[in-house]
Amino acid sequence: MKNGDKSIQGICFGEVLWDNLPTGKKLGGAPLNVAYHLNKLGVTTRMLTRIGRDDNGYELRNVCEDLGIPTDFFQYDDLLPTSTVEVSIDAKRDVHYDIVYPVAWDRIAVDNVVLEAVAAVDFLVYGSLACRDEVSFQSLLLLLEKARFRVMDVNLRTPYFGPEKIHTLLGYADFVKMNAEELHVISDWNGATDAYNDQQRVDLIMERFAVQEAIVTYGADGAVYHYKKDNISYHFPALKVQVEDTIGSGDSFLAAFLTKRFQMQEGVQLEEVLEFAATLSGFVTQSRGACPEYNDEVINRFQWLHPIFNGAQKQQ
Repeated sequence: MKNGDKSIQGICFGEVLWDNLPTGKKLGGAPLNVAYHLNKLGVTTRMLTRIGRDDNGYELRNVCEDLGIPTDFFQYDDLLPTSTVEVSIDAKRDVHYDIVYPVAWDRIAVDNVVLEAVAAVDFLVYGSLACRDEVSFQSLLLLLEKARFRVMDVNLRTPYFGPEKIHTLLGYADFVKMNAEELHVISDWNGATDAYNDQQRVDLIMERFAVQEAIVTYGADGAVYHYKKDNISYHFPALKVQVEDTIGSGDSFLAAFLTKRFQMQEGVQLEEVLEFAATLSGFVTQSRGACPEYNDEVINRFQWLHPIFNGAQKQQ
């Protein structure tokens, strides 16, 4: 593991929350998980969000600071509470969420300072869940107009999604990450039938919304990276690990991929990018929670103990 270039900077927009797990309270929120791992990997990434002026909010901010996540773009709401989510894990270790509405991050605001910051950094990561309320949705649209490189992390959570907003967000995206279920939902909205395979579904979405890069995650079956410019797709297997829970594994994959992606101009190969992303995702999958502690030595040892024998395979 080699840390990222600290000259690369980003901003993650969206939800921060407490996941009330069967094992206790854990910090959560997909964009927050991404921000955590980016900062761990040496890519300075601020979190643009909103918390309540309550004990949960102050504790959340303090934990983020302890984890190395910059909190200078945290906003504070006098009326709405800090977000909490009731989480359950079924017999297959899949995770289910009951997300309270409304909460503070439904009212994220923007000003000139935030707009200038987004225009100055290398990328903006945003998800669809944070747009369930019109206030945060409209704020994000202003930011997307300013961003240099826009990374959409699709996060469909019933009942907080529909085609209109998802299509609007996809229209801005340069890079999209989604899981297999989300791929099928969105491609079905856009005319895909049961006869379509996943490659055709991805092509449909990337063509309609002019998306240049996409990653589709398949859990234990790995992930596929699609690059429109060169018309290539690479499948990368998931590591065989003992699953503790799947919380945040996709978020860590995205953070690791982005970290290495911005090093590709320095000679890093695509296969190395994918291997690194699969390694970190595997480590998180066999750890408890989305934001486990680690460093270079831990990840290097994990990679040595879990070698990837069959790397990225180019698909036709």
